[in-house]
Amino acid sequence: MFKILQVSRGVPSNSFIVRNVSSSGILAFDQRWREERGLPANPNTFGPLHTLPDYKFSDGRPTPMGSNQRRRLIKQREIAAKIVAMCKELDDAKERYKRLDLEKQAERQRIMEGKLKPKGKYLLKSTQENK
Repeated sequence: MFKILQVSRGVPSNSFIVRNVSSSGILAFDQRWREERGLPANPNTFGPLHTLPDYKFSDGRPTPMGSNQRRRLIKQREIAAKIVAMCKELDDAKERYKRLDLEKQAERQRIMEGKLKPKGKYLLKSTQENK
């Protein structure tokens, strides 16, 4: 509810006239409560009145698709194809990360084996034990 303050002539300057203005029409456009409940912003874009056919044949034949229903079906197929492609990319990225991590560990192990060689009396001792 909004309040509009007016100063009118003939009324002392320290008093105001207050008018209340209804804002229910404006609040109808505020869709936060729909988002909080997980509902679509436009209630006419989802539901049985929107997705089901307008009529059925009495003998059980399928009803032809409407133009909007066909458009929605094509859009949903495109979205599904994108989801599959993105899941595949995600799986490939996970496998690549594992492979790079294993290569990094193998490289680190190779470097450590190259660094830690017995020297001096330990080299002589290890060669005598191997004979």
